[in-house]
Amino acid sequence: FSPAGIKLTDAEEEALEAAMASAFEGDFAPPPAISTPHHMKGATTLYLERCLETVGTDIDFSGLKIVLDCAHGAAYEVGPAALRQLGADVTIIGDTPDGLNINAGVGSTATGLLKSTVTETGADIGIAFDGDADRVIVIDELGEEVDGDQVMALIAGELHRAGRLKGGGMVATIMSNMGLAEYLKGLDLTLARTKVGDRYVGEHMRQHGFNLGGEQSGHIILSDVSTTGDGLLAALQVLKTLASSDRPASSIMRVFEPAPQELVNIPFNGSNPLESSGVGDALTQADELLGERGRMVVRKSGTEPLIRVMAEALDEELMHRALSLVVAAVQAEA
Repeated sequence: FSPAGIKLTDAEEEALEAAMASAFEGDFAPPPAISTPHHMKGATTLYLERCLETVGTDIDFSGLKIVLDCAHGAAYEVGPAALRQLGADVTIIGDTPDGLNINAGVGSTATGLLKSTVTETGADIGIAFDGDADRVIVIDELGEEVDGDQVMALIAGELHRAGRLKGGGMVATIMSNMGLAEYLKGLDLTLARTKVGDRYVGEHMRQHGFNLGGEQSGHIILSDVSTTGDGLLAALQVLKTLASSDRPASSIMRVFEPAPQELVNIPFNGSNPLESSGVGDALTQADELLGERGRMVVRKSGTEPLIRVMAEALDEELMHRALSLVVAAVQAEA
């Protein structure tokens, strides 16, 4: 993170990595120039106050029964504290970190325990953070998972109706569902897309004046109050809407009908299959087949030796035809 509290750009990271590779020869700072590490007194209290300010004073959560999964991670203290201060009836799981169990069977990447706890306790909603608490996943009262696209749609609609949505829309990545774009279009709003990664979402927001953006995976940036994704801030906006509504979470969290979408991960060894003419031809055919009724996203994983092929379309049969065409071509080259 930069001194401004935002993620470094690719160019800045690459420059740092290049300097590290050369062992910073001749570039060491003298000891007096290196600040002394210190603990900022009251940092948790300041953060908690900032989060609670975003809810306002006219709404409390005393009517809500919430299950909160803290993933044995960063929000294990402040998450429960925020909800309890707002008056919610809170059941907490994943709040006993031991330095080794972060994300282990809990949190946004493993929602099974949260789902069962929500239904067993008759909770109104379940909230899951990931270990570093920059993601949020919602579970409705029926135990069904709600992804980040629906959360962003809900928040976008609320901000728009309050006259506080900036930029004429919001920012998401190429992986967000077409249904989100269609929903925003119905409100005369736009969906700007970036490549995968919340840093790219944040960069586009800053460059073009948006104050809402995020990823389908649950990274959501509310730039009026935070410089990067924050699971607790996003969760509070969802809970604020639920607390002021007479509808259940399963209703308010189904903001739009998702377009049929499917993702196939294809392992590969050696050369990049995406550089082959066969895959290029298949992509051209798929794009012609889909036209304006769908789209293909094909990319290399940034963390694994996988080619990720995603197709979506307003018509499910059309989506499968386009997906099969490209998957077969990539597999032939993998």
